[in-house]
Amino acid sequence: MVFDCKIKIVLITIVFLLPQNSVFGQYFNLPNDYAFSLLTEKVLAAKDASVHSGIKPYIHFFSEKYTQPADSSGVFNTKREKRVLQTFFYKHLISIESKTQNYRLRLDPLINFEIGKDFSDSLDRKLYNNTRGFIASGYIGTKVYFETILAENQSVFPTYLANVIKANAVVPGQGRWKPFRLTGYDYAFSSGFISVQAFKNLNIQVGHGKQKIGHGYRSLLLSDNAFNYPFARFTQQWAKGRIQYNNIYAVLMNLVPAAVKQNTGAEKLFQKKAASFQYLSVNLTSAINLGLFQGLIWQTADQKNQQQLNLLYFNPLLFTNLIAFQLNNKNNIVIGADFKIKLHDSFNLYGQLMADDLANSKGRGDSWGFQAGFNYFNALGIKNLFLQSEVNYVAELSYSNPLGSLNDQSYSHYNQNLAYTPGSGKELIMLADYKYKRFFTNARAHFQVHKSAFTQKDNTVNLLNAKVGYLVNPSYNLNISIGIISRMQNFYTFNASKQQTNYIYIGLKSNLYNLYYDF
Repeated sequence: MVFDCKIKIVLITIVFLLPQNSVFGQYFNLPNDYAFSLLTEKVLAAKDASVHSGIKPYIHFFSEKYTQPADSSGVFNTKREKRVLQTFFYKHLISIESKTQNYRLRLDPLINFEIGKDFSDSLDRKLYNNTRGFIASGYIGTKVYFETILAENQSVFPTYLANVIKANAVVPGQGRWKPFRLTGYDYAFSSGFISVQAFKNLNIQVGHGKQKIGHGYRSLLLSDNAFNYPFARFTQQWAKGRIQYNNIYAVLMNLVPAAVKQNTGAEKLFQKKAASFQYLSVNLTSAINLGLFQGLIWQTADQKNQQQLNLLYFNPLLFTNLIAFQLNNKNNIVIGADFKIKLHDSFNLYGQLMADDLANSKGRGDSWGFQAGFNYFNALGIKNLFLQSEVNYVAELSYSNPLGSLNDQSYSHYNQNLAYTPGSGKELIMLADYKYKRFFTNARAHFQVHKSAFTQKDNTVNLLNAKVGYLVNPSYNLNISIGIISRMQNFYTFNASKQQTNYIYIGLKSNLYNLYYDF
């Protein structure tokens, strides 16, 4: 009852605290897959300064330019053939809407069928991924949108990835697993949310998913690399769309027992921790965007797995909890800022600053990080050629438990970092993507240096991921591709020294979300 009362208080505070004098009529979420969103990013870079591109998924209608098929007249010979092939190559699998458009429903398959071989694998295993699921979405009237994803998976991963999965007890971004045959993993995940346009300038989303803050490939503030979590997101825009303010409240989980005594034979209960995130995005001009961020991991649940929250957790005002708790309190706070500067309709500069602990309380220097990068659309005058380069640096022990207590209040969820995917160290990323009609090619190179916690020597990872493919259906990004992942690591711990991966694969996938296997 007390908890419900607190929720009502914070809702009332958010609704009345901020002004309601602008229009925010676009509330549909765009898919978050990085390559899939490049054409949208190009349009936003060239024309649309009202969309705040520093937080994803965007609360935005799908552009008809990408969801509607090109003119197919004369391609198919019969009406029946045209109807069947258009469904496969252009349209949603199932699409239902009322004549008055009071409601619409779309249902599409979610698949990832991949088979490959790692030529450096001493066990000569057959590697594969078998994902079957669906994505359903729709809206009721003009104020309510909903979306849900469900997927079941069986996978056999390359060795470097399998080692991380065993160590962390989770498949990156996709949750816990159980053994499948001798060397495989069986896991499932789901997500979903409902989005309500409560007022012209206020959107409310409640569901199970994740967000990303930043303009780059990585995020040092809040990434979508970890598993889904329950959340409530309140988004407001005012000043004719130039200012956007986001409040996100979430329930995270540590994969440690929730209580001293566990019920025998029952599903394990894990320790909960509450989190809140505030992000203020301001379009200072049509070419310059500035964002300010605060993330707070509240103290973990007690031995009965009950969360002890007070009104400061629900505090919607940016940086006021920083004043109350500081950076090295048991309520772990991460702050930061990001920017994007449009130098040209096709060229952006972007970056981030992050601070976790500037008091050197962890004994190994201050915990902070920075990012700097650029996006280049229609690069070198070539239509739909996209180039990007990014540098990231995160100091050792950033995002970790602030006071080293038994209750883990690190900036994490399901044994994965909520922000920068590799955790700490230095990284250079170079990305190239080219699209010609429905054909595409994509290449990404990562050069990483991490400090070993055991030897204090540098561990290095060099990774290249390249593929070519064909977009089968743009409605849900169904594509077929063939690619290679070449990875070389040089670690000074355990028996992992100079381990190499040379993985070649072919796959049929509907890519609608990011998976970060590049570490």
